[in-house]
Amino acid sequence: MADIATSLIHLAGKLESPGWHRAALRPGATQHRLLLRILKENADTEFGRAHDFRTIRHHRDYQNRIPVGDFEAFRPRITRMMHGERSVLTRQAPRLFAITSGTTGEPKYLPVTSRSVRDEFTLIRRWYYQALLDHPNFLDHQRLAIVGSAAEDKTWAGVPCGSASGMVFQQIPNKLRRRYVVPDWVANIKDYDARYFVIARCALAAPISFIATPNPSTLIRLADVVDGEKERLIRAIHDGTVGVALPNEAIAPLADSLKPARDRARELQVLADRHGRLRPRDCWPDLSLIGCWLGGSVGTQARKVTDHYGQVSLRDLGYMASEGHFSVPFQDGTPSGLPALKTTYFEFIPEEMTDQVNPETVPLEDLEVGKRYSIVITTSSGLYRYDINDVIEVTESYKRTPVIAFVRKGGDMFSITGEKLHLNHILAAFEELCAHCHLTLDHYRVVPDLEDSCYAVFVELARDMPPEAITGEVVKELDQILARHNLEYAEKRASKRLGAPRLHVVRQGWAKAEQTRFTRLGQSDVQFKWKILCPEASEDDRQAIVRTVQ
Repeated sequence: MADIATSLIHLAGKLESPGWHRAALRPGATQHRLLLRILKENADTEFGRAHDFRTIRHHRDYQNRIPVGDFEAFRPRITRMMHGERSVLTRQAPRLFAITSGTTGEPKYLPVTSRSVRDEFTLIRRWYYQALLDHPNFLDHQRLAIVGSAAEDKTWAGVPCGSASGMVFQQIPNKLRRRYVVPDWVANIKDYDARYFVIARCALAAPISFIATPNPSTLIRLADVVDGEKERLIRAIHDGTVGVALPNEAIAPLADSLKPARDRARELQVLADRHGRLRPRDCWPDLSLIGCWLGGSVGTQARKVTDHYGQVSLRDLGYMASEGHFSVPFQDGTPSGLPALKTTYFEFIPEEMTDQVNPETVPLEDLEVGKRYSIVITTSSGLYRYDINDVIEVTESYKRTPVIAFVRKGGDMFSITGEKLHLNHILAAFEELCAHCHLTLDHYRVVPDLEDSCYAVFVELARDMPPEAITGEVVKELDQILARHNLEYAEKRASKRLGAPRLHVVRQGWAKAEQTRFTRLGQSDVQFKWKILCPEASEDDRQAIVRTVQ
C-alpha cells in the first residue's frame, strides 16, 4: 500500500512529465534557456562582471569569453568563498561545500547553493517516479540508504563541508526520509567497522524493499559484515542493543530508538542455520530494487551484487559527482540516462580531440550515437565551462536528446571504486616512497585490478637492488602514502572497499623491451612515451614478473 510520500512522488511525476518530454524534443532550445538563466542569475558577481555575463546572448559568446578550466582554475575564488566572501562565483551564498579528492594532494571543495540543491531534488524526484513506473512496490517497506558524512568539517566562515551524498540525503523531506532505517548521523561514525556494523544492525531488524547507495562496493562490504558478524548482529537485535561500542554522543540517539525484536532475531537465526551463512538475499525477500552505479570501473563490482542480494533489479542512480548530478536513467541494468538538460549546461569534446589546445566543443544536441566525449559543465553552483575530467558515451537517442553513460575518468586518472587516483598522486607517492625506503626504481607502472578491487604496481629495480628490497613494509608504506595524498583513497581503504596495492617486481630490461617493441613497429624512439598509468596489464607485463609482494 502506497504511503503519502509515494503518492506525492506519483503526482509530482505526472505533473512534471510534459515538461520533461518537451525538453527532450528540443534539447538545444532547453539548454540555451538554461545557460541564459544561469548567466542572468549570476551576472552581478565578480566572475560575472569580469566576463560580462550581461551581454552574452549565444553559446559562441560564452565560449569566446570563458576558457575551459579544471578545478585549479576555480580554487582561488572558491577559497575566498570559504572565507566568507560573497558574490564571487554565485549570487547565492554556498549552503555547504562538497569535499572530494583533487588531482593534487589538496582536496577539492565544491560550492553547493540553494538553487543547485533544488536542481538536485528535481532529478531525484524524477528518478523515483521513473522507478515507480517499473517497480510499483519498491517503496512499500523500509528503505536503506548508505551515504557519506554530510558534516565532516566547516569552512573558516562556518559553512559545513562533507560528502555530496550525505548532504543530499539530509535534504530529503522528513516524510520520505523517516522510512529509511539508518539515521543520517551514522555516517559520522569514524570507525568503519563500527559504522558498517551499525548499518547492518539497523537494516537487518526491518523488512527492506529498496536499497540506495552510489558505490556497489559498499553493498558487497555490507554483505560481508552481515555474514561475518551474524552472531553479534542477531544477539543485538534480540536484546534491543546497539551491539558494538560507540562514543556516548553517537550511541545515545540510536539506543533510545532500539527495542528488542525477538521474533526477527529468531527468523535470522533460522536463515543462518539453514544456509550456513546469513545473506541479504535471504534476509530481505521483499527487496525489489537496488539503486547504485552500474557504469565505468564500478560496473565490475555491480555485477557481483546479485551474488549477495539475489536476482533483484538494479537501476543506476545516474551519472553524478561532487560537482553535480548529470543524468537520470529510466531503465534497469544500464548506466545510460537522459542528460539533466534543464539543470546543467553541457558542452562536449570529441575523445579524439581531447589532446588539442583549446579544442572546439560540441553542444548536446549534436552528439553522435556510439561516440565518446569528454564533458564540460556549467552549473548553478558557480562552475563555468568546468572540465570534470570524465569521458561519456552516447548510447542511444530519446526523442531528440542523446542518452549518455559514464565510461571512465579522463586523462591521467583511474577510479576503481570512486577514489579518483591521479597520476600526480602516483608521482608524489613514489618520490616519497623511494626516499623513505631507500629504493631506486628504473621504471614503475600502476594498473587497476577491477576484479580484486586493488592496484597492481609493477616496479623495475635498479641493477644494484635485489628483488628482496621490495618487502611487505614497502607495500604498507606505499599504501599509507597514497592515503595521505588522496583522501578518497584513504576512505575506500579504511572501509575495505579497496584492497591494498599488490607490488610486482619485474625483471631487468622490462621497460627497455617495451621500447624496443615500439620501435620495431616503425615508430621513432623519440615518440616513445612510458606509461605510468595503464588501464590493464599486458601479457608482457605479466610474463616479466619475478616476485609479487602484497
